[in-house]
Formats: sequence, C-alpha cells, structure tokens
Amino acid sequence: MAGSFRQDHDLALAATREAGAIALTFFRDGVKSWNKKPNDPVSEADLAVDALLKEKLCGARPDYGWLSEESGAAGQTMTRWIVDPIDGTRAFIEGKPEFTICVALVHDGAPVIAAIYNPASEELFEATAGGGALLNGKPIQASGHASLMEARFLASRRTFERHGWLARTAKADFAYRNSIAYRMALVAAGKFDVAISLTEKSDWDVVAADLLVREAGGRVTTADGAPLVYGSEKYRHPSVIATGAYVFDDVVDLLKTRKP
Repeated sequence: MAGSFRQDHDLALAATREAGAIALTFFRDGVKSWNKKPNDPVSEADLAVDALLKEKLCGARPDYGWLSEESGAAGQTMTRWIVDPIDGTRAFIEGKPEFTICVALVHDGAPVIAAIYNPASEELFEATAGGGALLNGKPIQASGHASLMEARFLASRRTFERHGWLARTAKADFAYRNSIAYRMALVAAGKFDVAISLTEKSDWDVVAADLLVREAGGRVTTADGAPLVYGSEKYRHPSVIATGAYVFDDVVDLLKTRKP
C-alpha cells in the first residue's frame, strides 16, 4: 500500500510544510479570530492554510475528493484528502505552540497517508499504511509501558477525579495539549503512553493521527474499544483514545467504569 501512494505522500509532506510556513506568519502576530458557533473558534490563519492546502492538493490531484473542517466536502469519496488546517485553533490564537496542521489521504474509508506538522516546534510527523511512522525523518515507536499506575497521560486530571480513577493511576503523570492530533502524535512518538478525549471528534481531527499511531505500533479506538470508521455522513466519533499497545486493554477497562 505504501508504494502505490508514494507520490501522494511526497505531495502531502510538501503541502503541509508550506502550510506551516503560512501559519507561522500569523502566529503571535495579532491574528484575527471569531466564533463559528459558541466555543468553536476559527481564525484568518485557518482559512489561509485551508486555501493553500486545497490549491496544492486538489490542484495536483483533481480526481481526488476533499473534506476539510473549514471548506467542507467536495468530489468523490473513494479516494480523498481529509484536512484540518489548524487543529488546536484556540492554542494558536492564544500563542501556544500546541497546534498542528493535519493532512490525510483516505482510500476506501481507511487512511493511507498522514502528515501532521507543528511548525512552532518544528515537528513533522508522517506515516504511510504499511510503511511505518516517522518524526522529522526518523522512525518512531509507541510506548511499551504496560502499567496504568505510572503511565504518562495526555488527559485532564479533573476527568480522572470525577470518574474515580485516581486510585488506579496514583503515580501517573498528567499533561495536556490543545490539539487532539498533537496529543495522539506524541503517543505515537512514545513521549506519552495514553491520550484520551471523551468528547466528540470529527474525521479531520483524528484520521491522520490514527494512521500515525497504528503505524508506530499503538492502538486507536473509541473509549469503548471500537475502531474508528471514516466516511460516515456525520464524520463524527463519540470519543477517541490512543495508547501504546501494552496498556490498551487496561485503559479500555478503566474507561468502562466512567460515570454518565
């Protein structure tokens, strides 16, 4: 699979890098922003990056479809680009280096190429189906950690308090990053063991990071342990977890005890 989309992989990486350069021209420079709906910000940088990605990706592959958070869906759905121009817009607006540009190529409902770029920290994550995962050109592997007790979580400690999970994670470390794709990418790189989001996410939020984590040897599912399915009419997922392979079962068992 990796070989059949090699040119698309190179195209995605080049477009993502160029998009990152555009994003940085707005970053910490008084970027204009507004709410699309309550608690859902967008900025002029999101729109500029979206336009660049659509021009580069659809211009080079006019037969592929398109799906973006900012410009919607167009074209066919068998093979299409799925893009989040800036995942972590709130962090971007606040000047925090925790945002990512996410590009995936999805074929027959499955991601085959992924590029996730944090230009502020100069971290470029990439993956191809069957071809492994890389960070800045070097192979990465998800954590082999197997204990919840001392795991490194990208999740809210308050969530663990509310659900009564701290007793099982007494020595765990908790951190947070605004971008779910970035959180998942850090799990793929083995820098954290678990990323958890119990709120709805869209295809464009997670599809690139899903491939990245799995190619790094990790697991990605809903909180109930079900695989993520892409291409539904709503493009939505009820929750997302990304883990190293060995702690996955314990994480799912823990999440089964969550309160309504």
